[in-house]
Amino acid sequence: MSIIVRKSNERGHLNHGWLNTYHTFSFGEYYDLKHMGYRTLRVINEDIVQGGYGFDMHPHKNMEIITYVIDGCLKHEDNMGNHAEIGPGNVQIMSAGSGVLHSETNPTRKNVHLIQIWIIPNILNIKPRHEEAKFDRSQKLNKLCLIASHDENNYRINQDAKVFASILEKGNKIKYNIQKGRGLWIQLISGSVTLNDEIKLEKGDGASIEAMNNVVIESHDDNSEFLLFDLA
Repeated sequence: MSIIVRKSNERGHLNHGWLNTYHTFSFGEYYDLKHMGYRTLRVINEDIVQGGYGFDMHPHKNMEIITYVIDGCLKHEDNMGNHAEIGPGNVQIMSAGSGVLHSETNPTRKNVHLIQIWIIPNILNIKPRHEEAKFDRSQKLNKLCLIASHDENNYRINQDAKVFASILEKGNKIKYNIQKGRGLWIQLISGSVTLNDEIKLEKGDGASIEAMNNVVIESHDDNSEFLLFDLA
């Protein structure tokens, strides 16, 4: 049984002025052989993008890309003809498949704060697709809200994985049962929590959980927001 914590201050950090970014796993200019991902979870980037800036049109291929907006507004455009502006609570899923071009920019004067997630797909060169959904606070408050999964009826990604979002108020707990052979990754966005009454996570921390029957997540803050990944 093991819980391994990835502390916030151990993440890769780059500040380009217009982009302040923290990398849980190796990405771009940040390379760490010990942190190349977890199971099929390849990237967790926490990005803060200044108003009027962003990622210009660029390509991706064979990757499931999930964008979770914490604050601000993000504008999406792609060569499939999709145009969208997504705000807090919005989730964008893009299956890059055989290849897609897209841009993600901040159209406002206010910073946009987001989590960018890449999951390695279990099928290659599929037709690219784009989907978005809005999850309000009540859907996540003191419970797990499924925001992406391999189930076609639940914001589909092409991988045997489930992604949940939650906001726990102080003193509230969530128990999650872990199926045999699967692993969890928990990424704390804000607040503080303990795992199984012993492992404390602070804002920006992540943790992998292996070979356990369940995990109990308890909040010690009024707004402990986190993502939970259930991975084959």
